Amino acid sequence: MGFEEFTVHCLVLGPVVLGLVWSLKEAMWVSSIKLDGHPTLLSVNDSLQQSKNQECLKKMVEISGFIADGAIAFLVKEYQYMAVYVLFFGLIVFFWVGHAACVAFVVGALTSVVCGWIGMKIAVFTNVRTTHECWANLERGYAVAIRGGSVMGFSLVSFGVGTLYCLLYCFQNMSFFEFATPKDMYEALAGYGLGGSSIALFGRVGGGIYTKAADVGADLSGKNEWGMDEDDPRNPACIADNVGDNVGDVAGMGADLFGSFAEATCAAFVISSASFNMKHGIADDWSAMMFPIMLSSLGIVVGVITMLVANVFYKVKEVNHIEKALKGVLVISTIIDTPVVFFLAKFSLPEYFSLSEEFDNVHYTQAVIPVLCGLWSGLAIGFVTEYYTSFSYNPVREVSNSQQTSAATGIIYGLALGYQSCIVPVFCIAATTLVAHTLCGMYGVALGALGMLGSLTMGLAIDCYGPISDNAGGIAEMSELDKSVRVITDALDAAGNTTAAIGKGFAIGSAALVSLALFGAFCVRANVTNVNVLNAWTFTGLLIGAMLPYWFSAMTMKSVGMAADQMFVECMRQMKIIMEENGAPDYKRCIAISTEASLKEMIAPGALVILAPLIAGIGFGKNACAGLLAGGLVSGVQMAISMSNTGGAWDNAKKYIEGGHCKDKDGKVLGKGSATHKNAVTGDTVGDPLKDTSGPSLNILVKLSAITSLVFGSVIADFSNESGGPYWLK
Repeated sequence: MGFEEFTVHCLVLGPVVLGLVWSLKEAMWVSSIKLDGHPTLLSVNDSLQQSKNQECLKKMVEISGFIADGAIAFLVKEYQYMAVYVLFFGLIVFFWVGHAACVAFVVGALTSVVCGWIGMKIAVFTNVRTTHECWANLERGYAVAIRGGSVMGFSLVSFGVGTLYCLLYCFQNMSFFEFATPKDMYEALAGYGLGGSSIALFGRVGGGIYTKAADVGADLSGKNEWGMDEDDPRNPACIADNVGDNVGDVAGMGADLFGSFAEATCAAFVISSASFNMKHGIADDWSAMMFPIMLSSLGIVVGVITMLVANVFYKVKEVNHIEKALKGVLVISTIIDTPVVFFLAKFSLPEYFSLSEEFDNVHYTQAVIPVLCGLWSGLAIGFVTEYYTSFSYNPVREVSNSQQTSAATGIIYGLALGYQSCIVPVFCIAATTLVAHTLCGMYGVALGALGMLGSLTMGLAIDCYGPISDNAGGIAEMSELDKSVRVITDALDAAGNTTAAIGKGFAIGSAALVSLALFGAFCVRANVTNVNVLNAWTFTGLLIGAMLPYWFSAMTMKSVGMAADQMFVECMRQMKIIMEENGAPDYKRCIAISTEASLKEMIAPGALVILAPLIAGIGFGKNACAGLLAGGLVSGVQMAISMSNTGGAWDNAKKYIEGGHCKDKDGKVLGKGSATHKNAVTGDTVGDPLKDTSGPSLNILVKLSAITSLVFGSVIADFSNESGGPYWLK
């Protein structure tokens, strides 16, 4: 092993070990919190209050146990379905693409499963401790939520980077894997991204249907029909609702962003490997080839430094400090990562290198700029998402005020807000793409995607913080803690809604760049030299590809509606017994409804995404497949942004009203129970499947379509004629 290779090993695996150690440290800190009801906060003689606190504590532990059991039971069931898919599709990859790609596919899927499982376990472990610490004060509650969320961030990125690098090392050094050229090896490695994204799709769709079936059913029956508060323990769907927050926004989002990292890295490898044996070819330089994966590994170090210094600059003492602190985490990590990218490029890349005949004299700074464009564009998208989804700003307040008139006007304002929120993110993505492609071609686009994912550890931390805080509020309500505790958890949850929207913005923005990079890698593998819209097969694919997000969204939203209808009927049946006969809610029945509906309904949308590019490519040629990918990308990204932000705005508009901030023209507060609040609940209910099911799943649609085409690129090329049309048309 030479010095260069040893240094690369250290720069990749060293941060991986650091990230895992940091995750373990934070998990141990969270587990060290004693659930004792804070006896020191009470007078020694206040025995009545101590007894009440112990009763509340007992309920907290019991409810958190219900949530944890429900979440784990769903994941186990979902992973059984996924195991069948991995086995079946893995065999297809084995026979059509090769055994190396099949191994990469299985490893990617298993890594995604492990990451989702870890995230789920820490989330359901942290939620009750967040409630317990909010019982003491805001600062302690916030610390538990964000540090618990960081376990997800560091462990996922560390596992992802470490597993991909070890897989690459095995490809290079084990006799079981033999490749004619480095290009063949990196193309086989793309199976890793396919495995990760496949699990992400089912996790996002299944988890999204689960959580929204419970949420919509609980809101319609509890709030609108019986006038209950959020998470009222008498509502039989409230446990399923809290379970859903974890399976959708923790396991699903984690798998989604893991897939983005894996796919962007694999795309960069495939594109750069085409320069093998060129003069100054980047594929002939080990440290230069590993530049993409080192970007992600050093992002772990940046995340650790951010966690160490964030609390110094952003202390959470009051409610209005929460959003500033969460945004500050992203700002600090982006600032720190900027010089790291420059020095890493200077170390690992030669001063000049070749990528292709068109880009045969690239200076290393031309690789730095795309990364930085992606990094800062991601931050800009995050801030724009916050502006359109946080009730601290005018757009959401406009939606709240419009709901004084009717639910219809609130829905109209919310839809307009979502459409408008696409403008700046699309300009950011377009500008990054233009600069990156001008400087480094499709390799630059892949680097731009990795740049946007440069703060992935922190992005995942604040995203996981959201469902932890949401669950903490639910546990506080169901445990009948003092209203002052619910005020604190509601403040954490409101900020968590915004951070969840920011996380979705990052996921969608990076998905656009990842998909474009994968598109370039597909063109390299399938030997597509020119994508001409005037070509009949290309244009046909373009139209069908642009339609796919609508077809997919129709399927997922209808699935939520059908499952929510079942949940509503069951809740109304139980409510009558609960309210009139003082019966006990059957939480398990509602959990079973969500589980069965989500697992059944996730199959058809998943099949659509995976089979569409294969049918287009094998049945109608590589030009049709290229058109399909381009149409799905352009259509899907903008639908995803508008759906996610519309739903997020309706959710926070409701919370703005519940907080007593909305007033009529006479100055009367329009809070819970008012007609305005009921209108807001309707808007929030409509928005639930937009922001938590269809919207977030669309970015996986565009990525998974592209990575599937890349993995089967050579097969698609074989089924095309000389002009790129279908093989049966000579």
